[in-house]
Amino acid sequence: MRPNSELARAADIGVGKTGGIIVDDRLHTGTPHVWAAGDCVESRHRITGWPVVIALGTHANKQGRIAGTNIAGGQAAFGGVLGTAITRFQGVEIACTGLTEREAGAAGFDAVGVVTETSSKAQYFPGAQPMKIKVLAERGTGRLLGAQIVGGEGAGKRIDVLATALWNNMTVAEIGGMDLSYAPPFSPVWDPVLLAAGKAASRI
Repeated sequence: MRPNSELARAADIGVGKTGGIIVDDRLHTGTPHVWAAGDCVESRHRITGWPVVIALGTHANKQGRIAGTNIAGGQAAFGGVLGTAITRFQGVEIACTGLTEREAGAAGFDAVGVVTETSSKAQYFPGAQPMKIKVLAERGTGRLLGAQIVGGEGAGKRIDVLATALWNNMTVAEIGGMDLSYAPPFSPVWDPVLLAAGKAASRI
């Protein structure tokens, strides 16, 4: 996937190395009276600070609202992206947020990756599905850098807890102590997110 920024190039509007249109946090292009939002623009990655193009409807909707607010004379800013995404393939839920181990290395982070195998519900409860969580944290600070989840029903949306923690610069030790809900139909006593974060904290 590549951003369609040919119209911007033809109009001498700035386009970055990613191929996306360069905008500030108010979605202004730097050219008077010209704004841009959605899959065609660069966004700031909240972890690396680098410009990235990540085509997701969640980003495009927020950017459209922010651009519209500012065009109408208001004041709104886009907070950047983590690339949080989820999908399902034949009953397997797959989700990610933040950096992968390869991306973290390329960005200069000293990262530790830890994989945890657990269950989506209490193991004795009917319908419990196996799942794996990979948590990536910065050595030394313990700051969460990214996470991936693969598993059965009930696994994928747990990425939102990790995305929220990532958005707020939490450490894996802090995440491991969070107060998450528990009941056998929904989670083991130790929620998979807590278990994965705790294991990463111990490794660091």
